[in-house]
Amino acid sequence: MFAYDYPLLGVFWSLLMFSLFMLWIFIVIWCFIDNFRRRDHHGFAKALWFLFIVFVPIIGVFSYLVTRPATVEVVMLAE
Repeated sequence: MFAYDYPLLGVFWSLLMFSLFMLWIFIVIWCFIDNFRRRDHHGFAKALWFLFIVFVPIIGVFSYLVTRPATVEVVMLAE
């Protein structure tokens, strides 16, 4: 009876939404961890990134991923 109430495409859609939600949670947590581990910016910048990611999550996460340098060594060599 359950198969008639919940079609196969509904199951796939639910699994896709759950997977995307878990991916989003992973990316947000990774941004927090990366922000606090980085040595190229300090206290106030870390706090601003934290607040930006918390209060404007979608724009904050994507802007953090775009603006962060690939590695810390690239920043150290540039200075």
